[in-house]
Amino acid sequence: MNILTKYFFNGLLFLTPIIVTLYILYLIVSTVDQIFGVDIPGLGFLITIPLVTAIGFLVSTFLARGAARFIDRLFCRMPIVRMIYSAIKDLVNAFVGEKKRFDRPVLVNISPESTVRIIGFVTRESLENIGMADSMAVYIPQSYNFAGNLIVVPKEQVIPLEVESGKVMTFIVSGGVSGF
Repeated sequence: MNILTKYFFNGLLFLTPIIVTLYILYLIVSTVDQIFGVDIPGLGFLITIPLVTAIGFLVSTFLARGAARFIDRLFCRMPIVRMIYSAIKDLVNAFVGEKKRFDRPVLVNISPESTVRIIGFVTRESLENIGMADSMAVYIPQSYNFAGNLIVVPKEQVIPLEVESGKVMTFIVSGGVSGF
């Protein structure tokens, strides 16, 4: 019976990430299909790819750039909308925009006497604007979660890592399970 239990858990460990990934993809595709009101599974998703690409092209043109700036300013003026819009815009830009923020992985000593370190990303080199010129802002993502903490530490406690930032983020988010 012990060997059957072992096989069961091996199968569970193999199948769970596959099934969860496929289920999430199914939810995304079916949601997009519902938005477009199509009955052929996946067609809405296939329509979305060229549509988003076309919008990206339009926003990149000289004429549409003004309209994009107008919409941006409009959303940034509305009190509640501004908070949601700017937070989402900054988050998206931090990962994939031209102004990527999570591109400088570092190790942070928690305290000078400790050997415990945290892996994070420098988001601000200087905090002089708030009277802390000798400190920097480091974002510490949480494992298995889309959250994190921003910590302020003295610059001498920050050690740059010479590793691709995407690999470091994968390492952190996976709880150290996925290696470099």
